[in-house]
Amino acid sequence: MKDVLELYARPHDPSEPVVALDERPVVLHDSARPDRPMRRGKPRRIDYEYVRRGTANIFCIVEPKTGRHLTHATEDRTRPSFALAAERIARAYPRASRIHLVLDNLNTHTPASLIKAFGAERGHALASRFEFHHTPKHASWLNAAEIEASLVSRECLGRNRIPTLKELRARVQQWNAAADRGRRRINWKFTVRDAERIFGSDWFNRIVSEH
Repeated sequence: MKDVLELYARPHDPSEPVVALDERPVVLHDSARPDRPMRRGKPRRIDYEYVRRGTANIFCIVEPKTGRHLTHATEDRTRPSFALAAERIARAYPRASRIHLVLDNLNTHTPASLIKAFGAERGHALASRFEFHHTPKHASWLNAAEIEASLVSRECLGRNRIPTLKELRARVQQWNAAADRGRRRINWKFTVRDAERIFGSDWFNRIVSEH
């Protein structure tokens, strides 16, 4: 917790950007019957019957302090997909000496995923661009990308039925482009001092000594 909170409290440094990543699973749905055009003066009738069309994933990626967004939809959240997401982040920050990446404890969130996906040489080279910062196992709310996931859910997905990965990708791409243009930042306010006030001033030292 302290590591992540101290990371968020750092002044913005373009050479060491702080980026948060989280996944948001999506169930693809299609209507069970073809849509019918509405007649003027008739109330809208919603057909609640739907057909599942599989699942997909959204990588929710944001640099909280600058409002840079790299959120995109993928087929799944497997190791290869995570490796491609990491590569996308690295390409977005070509001049960064180190990218601090905040993630939860999903078993794919490791340098090993990059090495397995791209091979030893390329994988190690990509992994060397990052420093991984994992949130505590039962405190994934410390990941700022969960806020990004919430925004995507409300503003992009809503209650719409999305039947295909192609349509999901298009929707997410459009949302991300608008968020990125607007430089929508995340104003993280929970600090180390707040944590010490809630858990006790010696809480961090006690946790370290116990482990």
